[in-house]
Amino acid sequence: MRYSPEALMAFVEAADAGSFSAAARKLRKSQSTVSTAIANLEVDLGVTLFDRQSRHPVLTPAGQRVLSHVQAILAASERIDELAIRLSTQVETRLTFVLSDTYQPTHHEALLRRFERRYPDIEFECQIAEDQDVIDLLQSGRAHIGMVEVQDHYPPDIGVARLPEQTDMSIFCSKAHPLASISSLQPEQLHTFRQLCLQPYSRREMPRAQGQIWSAPSYLMLLEMAEQGFGWATLPHWLVKQFGHDKLVSLPLRGWPKRISVDAVWSKNNQPGPAGSWFIDQLIDPPPPDAELLP
Repeated sequence: MRYSPEALMAFVEAADAGSFSAAARKLRKSQSTVSTAIANLEVDLGVTLFDRQSRHPVLTPAGQRVLSHVQAILAASERIDELAIRLSTQVETRLTFVLSDTYQPTHHEALLRRFERRYPDIEFECQIAEDQDVIDLLQSGRAHIGMVEVQDHYPPDIGVARLPEQTDMSIFCSKAHPLASISSLQPEQLHTFRQLCLQPYSRREMPRAQGQIWSAPSYLMLLEMAEQGFGWATLPHWLVKQFGHDKLVSLPLRGWPKRISVDAVWSKNNQPGPAGSWFIDQLIDPPPPDAELLP
C-alpha cells in the first residue's frame, strides 16, 4: 500500500474525534506521532486535509472527500484480516446444499441470512434434487449437504439427521381434470387416468404403476404437468399453495393427506467443514422466530 495504514487510521480518528490529541489517546500514541503521520499523509496525497488555524483542526473540503475513501480502505483491510482468520481455521470456501421440494422452507430465508452474516466470504450454491439424486450428489463430492424425504435405508457412507419439520403430501389434479368431478372417489379409479410420477435422474427404470405414467425429476415439474391437465400427482401442500396458481385441487381419498418426514444427509467420506456443520446444526435445531436476527 502506498499510504501508511497507521497514517490512514490517524487521519480517520482525528477527523472523528475533532482533535489530534483525542485521536492520539484512542490510538495510544503520542500526539506528535499522530500529527507527523497526518502531515506525511498530506505530503503523499499532495493536499491539505485539516485546517489548523483554529483551536481544533477542521477538515478541509479536500479532507472531507478523502475521508470516505480512507474509511472504505480501512474497512476493506479489516474484512481481509477476518477472511485470513477464517481461512487459517480451515473454514471451507464453498458450500453446496441440495434442497428437496418436500422440505417446506419456513425457516429457509432466515437461515440463509444468518449464514450470510456468519460466513460472508463463502461461495454458496443451492441445487434442487430428490431421492437417490441427492445421495449421488453427496457421494460424488458434488454437494456437501442434502435434504431428502426419509428413506428406509441409506448407504453406510451417508450421515443422517432427522429434521423437526414434516411435510403434508396429497394427491392433486387440475380443477378441469375428470377426477376432480368425481364425488366419491375410490383409489382404484385413479389407475384409469395417467399418473405423474417422480423420476430421479439416477433411476433408470420407470416407476411401477398400474396405469399409464408420465414422469419428471422434480415435484415442481410434476406440478406444472398437473396444472396442464396431463394427469394426477402426489405433491407437497406447500408447493401447491405457493406455485399452484389456484389451478389444482386435492382429491378426497382415504388416508390422504400424508405427513412425511425429511432428513438432512451428508457424506461421511467428505465431512462438512465448520460452515457445513453449523448449517446442519441450524437445520436440526432451528432457533425460535424471535432469535432470527441474531448471528
